[in-house]
Amino acid sequence: MKKFAFIALAYLCFAPVRGALHAQQPPANVCPRAAEGSAVPEPADLRSRNGVLKVDLAVRNSVDASGPRYCYVAEDGSVAPTLRLHPGDLLILNLKNELTDSSHAAAANHSHMPQAADKNADPCANNAMSATSTNLHFHGLTVPALCHQDDVLKTSIAPGDAPFEYRFRIPENEPPGLYWYHPHIHGFSRAQVVGGASGALIVEGIERANKEVAGLPERVLVIRDQDLVNPNAPPSKSEPVVPRTLIDRDGDAANTGTGFGQPAKDLSINFVPVPFPDYPPASIKMKPEERQLWRVLNASAITYLNLAVIFRRAPQSLGIVALDGVPLNENGNAENAIEWRDHIGVPPGGRVEFIVKGPPLGVPALFVTRTVNTGSGGENDPNRALASITAAADAPEPHSTLSATPEPLPPPALPWLGSVEPARTRHLYFSEKLEDPNNPNSATTFYITVEGQTPAAFDPHSDVPNIVVKQGDVEDWIIENRSTELHAFHIHQIHFMLLDWSGVPVNEPFLRDTVNVPYFTSKMLEYPSVRLRMDFRDPNTVGTFVYHCHLLEHEDGGMMGLIRVEAREPAQLQETAAPAVEIRPSDKKPSR
Repeated sequence: MKKFAFIALAYLCFAPVRGALHAQQPPANVCPRAAEGSAVPEPADLRSRNGVLKVDLAVRNSVDASGPRYCYVAEDGSVAPTLRLHPGDLLILNLKNELTDSSHAAAANHSHMPQAADKNADPCANNAMSATSTNLHFHGLTVPALCHQDDVLKTSIAPGDAPFEYRFRIPENEPPGLYWYHPHIHGFSRAQVVGGASGALIVEGIERANKEVAGLPERVLVIRDQDLVNPNAPPSKSEPVVPRTLIDRDGDAANTGTGFGQPAKDLSINFVPVPFPDYPPASIKMKPEERQLWRVLNASAITYLNLAVIFRRAPQSLGIVALDGVPLNENGNAENAIEWRDHIGVPPGGRVEFIVKGPPLGVPALFVTRTVNTGSGGENDPNRALASITAAADAPEPHSTLSATPEPLPPPALPWLGSVEPARTRHLYFSEKLEDPNNPNSATTFYITVEGQTPAAFDPHSDVPNIVVKQGDVEDWIIENRSTELHAFHIHQIHFMLLDWSGVPVNEPFLRDTVNVPYFTSKMLEYPSVRLRMDFRDPNTVGTFVYHCHLLEHEDGGMMGLIRVEAREPAQLQETAAPAVEIRPSDKKPSR
């Protein structure tokens, strides 16, 4: 029986920071945060003009009473601006590293760390990474994995370097939707992202893909996690009594399995904090019963979301039009496709764009994230409010409104991914290993392994790929989870289609770039898995890039692999695909 994976997966203050962008010593409070309960501000929009968007960004950090803070600051002082471009536009982004040393930032997982970055080295070949080095990953975009474009393996920008230029065109065939940018320094990604280093990127034209959103006001909501502001506080008195808080292997609050208790991380919405234990919601005003397009990015380092809008405790229908930057009707079949759900699971790194209808006058409403069961080895992601939604006749309109008279997008040039026979099937699996098997709280190494290879933590010094693919191929990947916690699989440069969930076919005729892989329990006869159809047809996928768990503690701890996509001659691309080959696992059953 088919089922929707939505069900299976459900389980800033942008105050100006004025001053010279390239100042030698930035002021102490360079990454401000709004007060609890504030109105949710909209990120500044930086839009392309005449086919070009030129942006100067500085990445900065500071430490305040609630911990380390990171942020991207534009030349006009806006923090974490939303970059808005059209297909075919040229992005020129100059990134200046103004990070300073911090004992908090340096407390990342050093188990597999290379040496510190050499500030005199070529940033394109300086894969020695440190707490103060940085780079950018443009999550979800199909741009080449090359230096100055979307390379994260060798590119490392040190604080003493001149502004580093990223320059690439948004592909003409890039689906219109929500993408994002964040640092991807191996070993230190978690520290920078959990500190707030992230921003949205929008490829314009979603109304051209789905006319149901034409003319709607749009709201960009970036949900980030951060270290707990009140880690020693008892839970709110409104919560039921839950078991004593335990710590998981990553050092965070462990999953209680109750939906309550201390969370692993606090959350914020557009940098308005919503801290444990009382979760004072931020505020959003809408005109009564107004329809808007909400573009929600889960920019968390480790937190899973399960989003819902509630009127007087009643969940409302949310009309999903795009996932992970890709409209649902990218398959070329379902015109103006909308999936109506009353809650939406979004893994770390995932994005969802949906139509929401505001409450009537006088009706209390909340934007919330419900509990997510991350498994006995996972972190605690309990029920909590994010923002109150208030109907008001004088509510301001969002900054941006979609065109009311869009021209339709041309049909896709390539056959729909779901209709292409895979050239082969590969098997991979997530696993974990305690340094001291007798101590459940000892350090953990995290692995993602191709079946038949020996589990090994990612080595940033190695150029040897775990997987080699020919450009033009389509493959099926079966990814198992042999650990007791939920993992989020992500791959750079491409999107994929979810075909089945632990062997059960799912009806998902749309694409993703990040997906949950269910956790293992001792009662299972086989490891849980997902089957994904991977798309390597785009020439921009040629190169070497990574796939990994998007829980950044796991990625930093070694749960990452290397894939090389080799170019194929034009004549070969026109050949009929060879019969599918399945690379079988040696053992499908869990060891006891």
